[in-house]
Amino acid sequence: MLLPADTPPAVADALGYLQHHLQELTERQNTLEHVINNTLAGLTAQIQQLTQLMTGPAPALTVAPPPVTTSPPPVNPPSPVPSAPTKQRTRPKLPSPPDFSGEQTSGRAFLNSCMLYLHLAPEQFSCDEEKIFWTLAFFKDRRATRWSENLFRQEADTGIFPIQSWADFEQRFRSQFFLVNAEADAVNALEGSTYYQGNRTVDDYLDSFLTLVSDAGYTDPRTLVVKFR
Repeated sequence: MLLPADTPPAVADALGYLQHHLQELTERQNTLEHVINNTLAGLTAQIQQLTQLMTGPAPALTVAPPPVTTSPPPVNPPSPVPSAPTKQRTRPKLPSPPDFSGEQTSGRAFLNSCMLYLHLAPEQFSCDEEKIFWTLAFFKDRRATRWSENLFRQEADTGIFPIQSWADFEQRFRSQFFLVNAEADAVNALEGSTYYQGNRTVDDYLDSFLTLVSDAGYTDPRTLVVKFR
């Protein structure tokens, strides 16, 4: 910019300074415009890439395989410790009752032998019916056989065995095969004047005496002492 020749030096310096400063501002503006343009261009490119990613097909997802788990080796259970063998209780061999013919003189002895077996071997019988049938198996002759056959005949007619309990069987057996007048005969023998030991051994006499006392129903010790002679 040309100034008139008569321009004062101070004004010329001020105008020169302003012109230089204006030129610097213009250069800065151009630089800023360039930076802004570059920045806008970069942002536009990034927006386009994001738009493509959003509208394009989704990338395939890779699924990692499940982790392989190794099971621990099987643990064998400890072997059971064998228990010490238990010593079984030995039972003496029991004699079977003798065959029964139905004689009243042997009825008490036969029933006692059956009762002894039943008491010593209760595990062999699960119910009263087994006890009754086992006892009837020894009814082998005369009155005993006829009485047993009559019971089974009643069962065949009615479908029910006539004796259902051991207590009933024992009561019927006593009424059929015990001496009818055992109590009266025992009282008469003990009260009579002819009952002595005589030639019998002490053991035989004592056994006979205890049987009579039981049949007679004596329980008073003083009476027993008087009758033992």
